[in-house]
Amino acid sequence: MGVEGADALKALAEERVDWRFKGLPPDAEGRRVGELAGQRRSLFTGGFTTPVLALSEEALEHNLALMETWSARHGLAFAPHGKTSMAPQLFARQLERGAWGITAAVPTQVRVYRAFGVPRIFLANELVDPAALAWLAAELDADPGFVFTACVDSVRGAGLMDEALRAAGARRPVDVVVEFGCDGGRTGVRDEAAADAVADAVARVDTLRLVGVAGYEGELREKTPRSVRAWLERLVALAGRFDGAGRFDGADEIVLSAGGSAWFDAVAEVFESVPAYSKPVLKLLRSGAYVAHDDGHYRRLTPFNRLPGEEALLPAFRLWAQVVSRPEPGLAFLNAGKRDAAYDLDLPQAQLVRGADGTVRAAEGLRVTALADQHTFVEVADGAAVEVGDWVALGLSHPCTVFDKWQLIPQVRADGTVTDLIRTFF
Repeated sequence: MGVEGADALKALAEERVDWRFKGLPPDAEGRRVGELAGQRRSLFTGGFTTPVLALSEEALEHNLALMETWSARHGLAFAPHGKTSMAPQLFARQLERGAWGITAAVPTQVRVYRAFGVPRIFLANELVDPAALAWLAAELDADPGFVFTACVDSVRGAGLMDEALRAAGARRPVDVVVEFGCDGGRTGVRDEAAADAVADAVARVDTLRLVGVAGYEGELREKTPRSVRAWLERLVALAGRFDGAGRFDGADEIVLSAGGSAWFDAVAEVFESVPAYSKPVLKLLRSGAYVAHDDGHYRRLTPFNRLPGEEALLPAFRLWAQVVSRPEPGLAFLNAGKRDAAYDLDLPQAQLVRGADGTVRAAEGLRVTALADQHTFVEVADGAAVEVGDWVALGLSHPCTVFDKWQLIPQVRADGTVTDLIRTFF
């Protein structure tokens, strides 16, 4: 990530712990983050307050290693989507684990990445904001080694980009890929004719350089192995047609990019059979949720469920909350809610109970039924033992909406030792 990026990461450890960061020990007020991490406190007895989100050190390392080896084995460059975590410390570890770069969704994320020295960024969106484009032009001009690629999916978008870049006096053209979408989906041109029109618009200006095609298969209305592969084959065919027409003549390599966290096996299979083009092909996978995985949505959808003999990704998150009320025999309330836990795809799952004596047991007979802003509703089956004061570990779904609720997240070993604190920037 370069010297400046390394310095920015080191500066995170110098930040002072205070009231901004929920769950951290009150007696750590004023200490530096690195100092607190160096104390190796216990999450359970070291003064941390509930609710507190914990990121498993072992699961995180496992997931980073697994996707590094899997991507390399399938000949894929990897630009994991950074919007999942917005955690520069994790970006650095992803890059150390062989990632080509980091994917962004919006220009504010690009600015965060650059502040921490990320050298290659793929923006999975069309960028038409004049202020953001002026900043980008200056960033590209100032750093010849900075590699940036954005999507474009409209003739008007290409025109707006050109207008803003010319106004900013950009000296380097911005690399763009035509984004291919699907009917009823999110962004991206809907057919090959529209893709041709966008490519023509890019070719008419000298502020943009067409370098490839990209898309996101997760927006297909019907997602089956057959339909996803058929769409990916259209994406590959579009790249081949563009190449045959000389549309990539100004590019150093051809970018071919796809891949969310549910169908990267199909991406690998189709991209492995890409025919020879006129230039080297950068086959770029952008899956991001793998870094923390989850106990719900992605646990069900991960391609590793379909790949016999493969290791599995591990859920890295646990939200520890405390039982604060037992107003009825079959009901308990925890002191965590929508401000702390993701709930957009699945409710949290009660997994473990840690009693006052420090013993940990499975959360048998406990079921989360609802979340309020700061309360978790837990149905307690007959015979289930849970008391006011107990800590309950909740498994979570959808890491993208877990990370964004926490600014500083304890990284924890299996024995409860806190070894680091992960800073996020949402």
